[in-house]
Amino acid sequence: MNSKSIDEMRRYRQDMNDIILGKDNKNIKCFFTLDHQAYEKGVIDKKTKELMGLVASIVLRCNDCIFYHLDQCYKIGTNEKELLESVNIALIVGGSITIPHIRFLFEKWNELQKRK
Repeated sequence: MNSKSIDEMRRYRQDMNDIILGKDNKNIKCFFTLDHQAYEKGVIDKKTKELMGLVASIVLRCNDCIFYHLDQCYKIGTNEKELLESVNIALIVGGSITIPHIRFLFEKWNELQKRK
């Protein structure tokens, strides 16, 4: 698979978010703020929320979303056992159609692990 590198994906996301938020649309800004706040620590810790986001992203088959939540999980110290349990939930809920997206997830996870 010839996909973007970790740094390219991070840069693309930031650049495009800057463009979108630069349009100064109140509703879009509110949604982005709500999205960010939803994953902050509350009664449920941040890691669990990011893993929940990752499961939802796999089931919805959104590679950009998968990468974002995987990257956040990596940054906050998610280990591979936690990741595998979460992926298993996504596979059970989403079925075999999620397998190509799980492949993408592990391609990026392996790239992230090489950075240690």
